[in-house]
Amino acid sequence: MTRIAPLAPNEAGSIVRLTYRFATRRFGEVPEPFAVLAHNSKVLAAAGVAEMAAEKASTILPATVRELAVYRVAWTVGCSWCVDFGSMLMRLDGLDLDRLEHIAEYATSPLYSDDERAAIAYADAMTATPTTVTDEQVDDLVRRFGKDGVVELTFQIGLENQRARMYSALGIVDQGFSTDACRVPWAEASEGPVPS
Repeated sequence: MTRIAPLAPNEAGSIVRLTYRFATRRFGEVPEPFAVLAHNSKVLAAAGVAEMAAEKASTILPATVRELAVYRVAWTVGCSWCVDFGSMLMRLDGLDLDRLEHIAEYATSPLYSDDERAAIAYADAMTATPTTVTDEQVDDLVRRFGKDGVVELTFQIGLENQRARMYSALGIVDQGFSTDACRVPWAEASEGPVPS
């Protein structure tokens, strides 16, 4: 149960209901973070715009490199919602999900390429408090991905740190996206489906 109850459609304004319909069409169900952030529709809109812009802007890195680094942040912070949703996105992108079971051993596992290991190590260094990123690490990443790729990787890792920490703080947990058994955020309150 979230620390702030998700906003049910019958309690939401027209913009939030429209957002819920868009999310349901895109993901099959309203992601619970949307329903919690909906209590402040301006924050919900800001988060939505940022997510869509980040998705459109992230075109330099190979998807596996980017998604594994983001997954590692969610796994490290302990955001079960981010792990769940991220696994779904990776599955829909056709990426190998079996490797996620070995993310703890990424540094020595033959399942990960050198580029993926470098990106995951960077995610770890950025997620540490305080950060432990080194000049040598960034220089290595620039050789691998170019400056534009390192900026993209840094942005995506930072964005996932924001998501994972925010959703964990709000008590938002896995919703079943990774298993196609998604639960409705407000079902516990006996609310109906999103109106069309």
